[in-house]
Amino acid sequence: MTTFEIIKKTHFVVVIIFFLIYLIKTILLLADKKDVLASFTKKVKVLEMIVSFLFLATGVYLMIQLPVIPPMLIIKITVVFLSIPLAVVGFKKGNKGLATLAFILILAAFGMGEMMKHQEAKKPEKAANADGTINGQEFYKANCATCHGADGKLKMAGAFDLSITQLSNDSISSIIQNGRNTMSKINGLTPEQAKAIAEYVGKNIKGK
Repeated sequence: MTTFEIIKKTHFVVVIIFFLIYLIKTILLLADKKDVLASFTKKVKVLEMIVSFLFLATGVYLMIQLPVIPPMLIIKITVVFLSIPLAVVGFKKGNKGLATLAFILILAAFGMGEMMKHQEAKKPEKAANADGTINGQEFYKANCATCHGADGKLKMAGAFDLSITQLSNDSISSIIQNGRNTMSKINGLTPEQAKAIAEYVGKNIKGK
């Protein structure tokens, strides 16, 4: 497992813990369980500090690994940073409105993260060639170039250098559809589109 994958998994775990902490705190505040909330807040204070640090640190690391920052990621980061001061003031002052708004923003950021992770493969602008065949180059650019690069040599986030691969086109197509090791499968592609990408790699990137 690469460093990128370890940090990615760590980020997901700390986000879940962060979300659960604020869910519990929000429920206790709305239920007027002030004594229980104060006790819970005291017990998780150190954990919350560690989780918050890891949340931001791993998030920044993952963000700087991207050659291009998607607009939704910018929105997600903005929402997270807006939620933090609202949560601090809301829980400190016992303000249910601000605390609830902060939790809603945290929930929205979590939802956007999941949407980004599970979104379907990007559709290229030019999906077909003039003769009606699938445009493997465009599908490669839309789904693979971010990590592998236009020439296959980028190796972003632990991606393999495709210019030196010894894999057959069938093997490449299979990995695109099913994933292997640190590479997840590419959702939303048909077998024919995956095959077109593999053929493009084999003809234009492999051995170059």
